[in-house]
Amino acid sequence: MYIVTGAAGFIGSNLVKALNDRGEEDILIVDDLTDGKKFANLADCTFADYLDRDAFRQRIRAGEEFGEVSAIFHQGACTDTLEQNGRYMMDANFEASKEIFGWTQMRKIPLVYASSAAVYGSSLDFREGGDGEVPLNVYGWSKLVFDQWLRRRWDELKAPVVGLRYFNVYGPREAHKARMASVIHHFSKQVAATAKVRLFGGSHGYPDGEHRRDFIFVEDIVAANLWAANGAGTSGIFNIGTGESRSFNDVARAVIDWHGRGEIEYFPMPDDLKPAYQAFTEADLSRLREAGCDIAFTSVEDGVRRTLDATAQRAG
Repeated sequence: MYIVTGAAGFIGSNLVKALNDRGEEDILIVDDLTDGKKFANLADCTFADYLDRDAFRQRIRAGEEFGEVSAIFHQGACTDTLEQNGRYMMDANFEASKEIFGWTQMRKIPLVYASSAAVYGSSLDFREGGDGEVPLNVYGWSKLVFDQWLRRRWDELKAPVVGLRYFNVYGPREAHKARMASVIHHFSKQVAATAKVRLFGGSHGYPDGEHRRDFIFVEDIVAANLWAANGAGTSGIFNIGTGESRSFNDVARAVIDWHGRGEIEYFPMPDDLKPAYQAFTEADLSRLREAGCDIAFTSVEDGVRRTLDATAQRAG
């Protein structure tokens, strides 16, 4: 059996579908379905059982068993970078991760968990363990605190633990995220409604629309999770991006090309956003490659096309 937390979310549901495609159906999915619309992400997936997030945590804390578990993919978290309730954020992202870690270690079960490139804040040092781990929000800090807590325990591990620091993930099955969905979805909606994509004008030393991020297709994120769960005992914290930053102009043009119409319109970045804005991200993949992960990452052009094709197909 595999256990996937956050299974009805963006990355979790893509992971469940990928496991199905590999012939795996003995999957325990865990999530909070207070937002019932998220069920649609799992409508075409097959799994053995479902547990509410809180019920799962209660059973984990009680030391209960779930049968023979091959690995846990811990994708569940509060991912809202604008959330200011630090107590809630630390419970969802730090305490829950510690509980799952303890349960898996006692049973020698591999754990793969989602960290985030938000730990790097506005730094240009994207090395795991480097000087750039200075988050700009409580979300990024909650992820960093667990990474740091785990680092103190590397020498005591009884089973592999892999943390994956996701950069800017996009792809199908994220429409439910609304304002937290990737820019690909927002740009596509803008083109459909107005034939325009609106981008920030120049700031932080970058020209109009040339702020750069490491955009990574969700299928590559899934491939990294599967590699980590079967990585011959590998443990560590690894960046997961393409290793190549691309501009928002590049993404906008890919969306416009898919629609076959549209143009880019620039507007000033709000002053209150500037201090916490990440103008550049680019994953340093040195440690990932040294660990033996040889995934060939998807280009923005191909990933945007596949995302919008899949989204249109799911919309009917």
